Amino acid sequence: MSSLATVAAHPVLPSGPLPRNPGAPLDHDWVASLRVDRSAAERRSATLTARRSVKGEAQAAWLLKAITLIDLTTLAGDDTPARVRRLCAKARDPVRPELLEALGMDDVALTTAAVCVYQAMVPSAVAALSGSGVPVAAVATAFPTGLTPLATRLAEIRAAVLAGAAEIDVVINRHQALAGDWQALYDEVGAFREACGAAHLKVILATGELGTLQTVARASLVAMLAGADFVKTSTGKESVNATLPVSLTMARTVRAYAERTGVAVGFKAAGGIRSAKDALAWMTLMREELGRRWLESDLFRFGASGLLGDIERQLEHFVTGRYAALHKQPLA
Repeated sequence: MSSLATVAAHPVLPSGPLPRNPGAPLDHDWVASLRVDRSAAERRSATLTARRSVKGEAQAAWLLKAITLIDLTTLAGDDTPARVRRLCAKARDPVRPELLEALGMDDVALTTAAVCVYQAMVPSAVAALSGSGVPVAAVATAFPTGLTPLATRLAEIRAAVLAGAAEIDVVINRHQALAGDWQALYDEVGAFREACGAAHLKVILATGELGTLQTVARASLVAMLAGADFVKTSTGKESVNATLPVSLTMARTVRAYAERTGVAVGFKAAGGIRSAKDALAWMTLMREELGRRWLESDLFRFGASGLLGDIERQLEHFVTGRYAALHKQPLA
């Protein structure tokens, strides 16, 4: 596989729960063979919003599905246990009961996919989500820069897991990808995976700082070969975060990995996805590029804070015909 520019058949996955990605030896030839046609990626991405439209009941159904894919996130310097507890309450009950009743969904246990916080806030989140089935994800490895000694970053992962985090979102050293030092990147991500133990590993590439789509594709593949359970676009702290061309590139690399290894790896879009319209575009991308199975939370996530408020606003419009101000939505 030398190009990620063409549309191919969706990967065929086994039925039932999917196994974790065990990783594979670093294949330098495979990594070097990846090529991305930026113009083609941009043209393909434009079709996702220009030629696709979901309206009415179908749109409401898609937006309810989108809620189940959100890693509801707070990663601010002024985070407090009280703020985290409020966020967890919203994760447990993301849509107001009267809206769910009007949508005929009041008997459905609707939650977000996870709550994502700093490692120091993991105990508060774990306590607030007890019994809900909603996992806690913790950012680690000197988020958002990744620029502390490896031993420190590994200790941070272990501390988050010990505190109860079921998912760990790590950041890579961008300089390794920019220099093409794929062995160093592979070794570090492998060390992160080992430190995670049973917790799932989501590898943030900070794609806005990687320069080219080709580098994004190669870094994605190396992370998967090293055992990543998810590859993630951004920290949300870069000047450029998730974009459709970047997400298309990563999705097609996920597809190539599944085709060659038979293993499905998840994808997480994070940073700048704030509107229901954005959510529909990314869900369309996953559905068309990877197939329906990648619209479940074990294979696709949004990393977002404000997205849920806009989705609830759109659902209210569907029910009542009126738009409420965003600040009227709980925790929006």
